[in-house]
Amino acid sequence: MTNTKRNAFFSALANNLDGLREQGLYKNERVIASRQGALVTCDDGRELINLCANNYLGLSGDEATVQASIAATEQYGYGLSSVRFICGTQTVHKQLEKAIADFLGMEDCILYAAAFDANGGVFEPLFDDNDAIISDALNHASIIDGVRLCKAARLRYVHNDMADLEIQLQNSQDKRQRIIVTDGAFSMDGTIAQLDRICELADKYDALVMIDECHASGFLGKTGRGTHEHHNVMGRVDIITGTLGKALGGAMGGFTAARKEVIDTLRQKSRPYLFSNTLAPSIAGASLSVLARLSKSTELRDRLHDNTAFFRREIEALGFTIKPGTHPVVPVMLFDAPIAQKFAARMYELGVLVTGFFYPVVPMGQARVRVQLSAAHSKEQLQTALLAFAQAGRELGLIK
Repeated sequence: MTNTKRNAFFSALANNLDGLREQGLYKNERVIASRQGALVTCDDGRELINLCANNYLGLSGDEATVQASIAATEQYGYGLSSVRFICGTQTVHKQLEKAIADFLGMEDCILYAAAFDANGGVFEPLFDDNDAIISDALNHASIIDGVRLCKAARLRYVHNDMADLEIQLQNSQDKRQRIIVTDGAFSMDGTIAQLDRICELADKYDALVMIDECHASGFLGKTGRGTHEHHNVMGRVDIITGTLGKALGGAMGGFTAARKEVIDTLRQKSRPYLFSNTLAPSIAGASLSVLARLSKSTELRDRLHDNTAFFRREIEALGFTIKPGTHPVVPVMLFDAPIAQKFAARMYELGVLVTGFFYPVVPMGQARVRVQLSAAHSKEQLQTALLAFAQAGRELGLIK
């Protein structure tokens, strides 16, 4: 017998996917057959300059990082087959938590399987309907989802708008606790949060501050500690979440760093921590080696900032519109979704890997290719990529 409702369900999904393809909004995945790096080999055998990874410090495929991962696997095994509080905590996890806390200037730290879990598990154990969460309008989806799981009042302020943030603080003074939550650096625009002004407002209105440092830890600030170092407010931020999956080695895993009583509460009540397997020891060991390396030298951070300044200057000189700033996320604005798709496809043909971003990842009419610089890029690679930008831009009538 035909199951009419089941067939209708799958047909509706197929129709929706066809609609995405017709609108130029369908996301295709490139398949890489090599290590992550400034150069990658795709499954079709082509070698491309990679400008679309979160590999800010070039450590994802770095040999020292790989060897540290292998050494940790040999010592601690492949996995724990358990959650942390049952029998899934090894010395390497405690060492990494201490190293992250020390690196960020916080008291304590808790590891998660992913940064999405860190944000998903931070709000509900700490806040309830007596409290308010005041969130930047462009915060990452993981923050939005984490807030949804919490019963606290939800307020949003216009992206990076301190006047609107102050209004939200004024309108929520009846709440027991207010926490201002923002990305330290915003992944789509490369905007760096005005954390110094946020901390001033938090002091004025007796509020807490939380930052998501996924696109900042390891390279923002004079020694790479992050947005709080960049804005000289270390010691004034209450909760920091972040990832091991971008600048800090590029694998996976997330963390929350804060005062000890916050971290102890999360260990007792945070559901993604309590009910997810322990982070693989290979990742923990490699991440430890990365933090040790970054604590000794700012060489990679300095090289990344040089590459960023060079590329931002040269791409504007070609006539492209970019979002202003100093972050290694450089949005090259194309505005139209199908054009962004065509541009990315042509760049692939020219030997450069970039990705088109469009609604719903970015607002309608704000399509772009997002360039992400790395310390691993050579100037020659960036110059070659800029030549490809110029050629594709002229062919598609985007620049003269």
